[in-house]
Amino acid sequence: MARYIGKEMSRVDGIAKVTGKAKYAAEFQVSNLAYGFIVLGTVAKGTIKSIDTGEAERAAGVIRVFTHLNTPKLDPKFSMVQAPSRATDEQDKSFRALQSDKIFFNMQPVALVVAETYEQARYAARLVKVSYNTEPHTTDTEAVRAIARVPTQAPPLKPRGNPEETMRTAAIETQPLVVEHTLTRGNPEETMRTAAVKVEAEYRIPIEHHNPIEPHAAIAVWQGDKLTIFDKTQGVYGVRAHLASSFGVPEENVSVLSPFVGGAFGSSLRPNYYPALTAMAARELKRPVKVVYTRTQMFTGHGYRPYTIQKVALGAERSGKLSTMIHEVVHNTSNIEEFSDETTLFTRQVYACPNLYAPLKITNTDLPTPTWMRAPGAVSGMFALECAMDELAYALKIDPLELRLINYAEVDPESGKPFSSKALRECYRLGAEKFGWKKRQFEPRSMRDGRLLVGWGMATGVWGAFQMPAAALITLRVDGTAQVASATSDIGPGTYTVMTMIAAEYLGLKLEQVKFELGDTKFPRSPSQGGSWTTASVGSAVRGAALAIGTKLLALANQEPNSPLKGAAAADVEMLDGRLRLKSDPSRFVNISGVMKRNGLTAITETFESRPSEEREKYATLAHGAQFIEVKVDPDVGTVHVTRAIEVTASGKIMNPKASHSQEFGGVVWGIGMALQEATEIDHRYGRIMNPNLQHYHVPVNADILEIETIFVEEDDKIVNPLGVKGMGELGMVGIPAAIANAVFHATGKRIRDLPITPDKLL
Repeated sequence: MARYIGKEMSRVDGIAKVTGKAKYAAEFQVSNLAYGFIVLGTVAKGTIKSIDTGEAERAAGVIRVFTHLNTPKLDPKFSMVQAPSRATDEQDKSFRALQSDKIFFNMQPVALVVAETYEQARYAARLVKVSYNTEPHTTDTEAVRAIARVPTQAPPLKPRGNPEETMRTAAIETQPLVVEHTLTRGNPEETMRTAAVKVEAEYRIPIEHHNPIEPHAAIAVWQGDKLTIFDKTQGVYGVRAHLASSFGVPEENVSVLSPFVGGAFGSSLRPNYYPALTAMAARELKRPVKVVYTRTQMFTGHGYRPYTIQKVALGAERSGKLSTMIHEVVHNTSNIEEFSDETTLFTRQVYACPNLYAPLKITNTDLPTPTWMRAPGAVSGMFALECAMDELAYALKIDPLELRLINYAEVDPESGKPFSSKALRECYRLGAEKFGWKKRQFEPRSMRDGRLLVGWGMATGVWGAFQMPAAALITLRVDGTAQVASATSDIGPGTYTVMTMIAAEYLGLKLEQVKFELGDTKFPRSPSQGGSWTTASVGSAVRGAALAIGTKLLALANQEPNSPLKGAAAADVEMLDGRLRLKSDPSRFVNISGVMKRNGLTAITETFESRPSEEREKYATLAHGAQFIEVKVDPDVGTVHVTRAIEVTASGKIMNPKASHSQEFGGVVWGIGMALQEATEIDHRYGRIMNPNLQHYHVPVNADILEIETIFVEEDDKIVNPLGVKGMGELGMVGIPAAIANAVFHATGKRIRDLPITPDKLL
């Protein structure tokens, strides 16, 4: 019987976090520290004509002002978009601060002021005077939509020969493009033309920004040609490769530490411009330097969810059976490099439909490069698809849930492979029952609460059940304690806790006997924390290392002639409470400390690397969910409140229900924000973000959140990985914006296809 896995566990790092003992990137104490403050430009495109730093340099405490005129050139060769974990021959085109006089986007760094105190650096930053030669710019995706193109880094449009091996060698750790797929299935053009019932609409999602509580920050310390950097990152190995390449030093000369991260959601999946900028200043000044973004600087400092235009056309028989799905997407990238969040990726796998066309194009804008943002591609693509499904339900006069059941995919529509597990049907059933869906009146504007319009909407959520290569190290000591380590991150989902639980479970120890460490390049390599693959990947490595220690102990025990475990195989034994015992007969055991002492061992250390199994190739591996939403709309002022949300999720084995419910709550809250509030506003005349702060960039607050219930339908799936876990962090928000938009239509009769759904759009 499981002791920890599947049980509610409080965070092992919780006390450290609430008492201030947990150190975030900007909080490490380093002697002789200097402080950097970034100066942002004020035009969208052009060149710097002149930059006057004289007054800033004369200000109290200023050590140096770095500009493009006196900053050494950084020349990394490898591409961070495609390979965040190892060097490749591809050129890295990501933005580098202070490398030339060119201006690529508004609010681009044009100087770094370094002073003895933060306040001195901030004050002097205001004294830097810059003039520009401006050029015509374009920041409006709509204006350049017509010249959109297929990304050159697009995933393959035909089945790969060996997807697991490709994943292993490509190390595309921050981009889940390991799904075989095709651009076209069947004959979508012809079947759309002849469809009995069809709907066609365009949907838009504005640029949205990650706004984690902890601002991005780094502290860089050089000792000779060795660099130590504290950084807010989701992947220490990616930052190490980036900096080693940037400064022309061996990777082993760079140590990256990131033990705690105060939220990231994709904003730290790739190295941003500030770690190299901080390390450059520290090397030039021969003393440690700290740089911390202001909230405003975060809006051009780490990417964003791209502006996305989606055209969806669905064709169906009168029975509701889908004959055709066409999902065409254009989203923006920068003029510096290509980025795509693969908006149509999951469209191919959700519903049984013989004919499909799902192309994606990108178009250049004079903005920073977008990046992955929680549930990248999926939440955007499913917003359009699930709203279109709702529109089709109304065209057919079929209940929206019934329409989804009519088109339920029993096997993967894309590959024809069976699903390793799929409990979506049960999610629909349970969610509808809990929500009371059968009491829903079909007609829009037919349900009221006093003067308020009531709307009920639903949607489907989907995310990949990914696993990446990962390694972990365990040292089991003779005193019955264990040290566990992997270079993964914990951006908030509870990685410290779940890895401690897995280690304790398989080593047979108590939680307090296990110490798990992460976020340091001295630990075994793991993928960046993103894609909801950390527990599947790193957790499998921790389990593997624990089992390897058990195997080693069994071999030592069985060297003794009177061993009670003679003849037992590794799979027949388990560790529990200081004993290695036979699973079938716990009375046959050896004391672990005794075996170690008799062999002169104070500790046993094992490093284990887990990899996706070959068995996975035979199956489609996805996590699913169903969302049911109630909104109440004030018909006079157009305000929308989400009064009830029920989310039912099928994501394999639930390791820690307490943390998992918390993850799903967070996903629902973010989905509410995306549907009703979030938008980065750009004044295209100046190409400038007008709301780069939390006063004007709106996110939900406590008063916006009413009743949320999250439910799990557990799946027994040992094909996805040995722990049977599937990712849920992204999945939790995937269907929420669509379900809210569908509920708003049911309440008001108005179909709002452009997010966010603000009162002005309803009046």
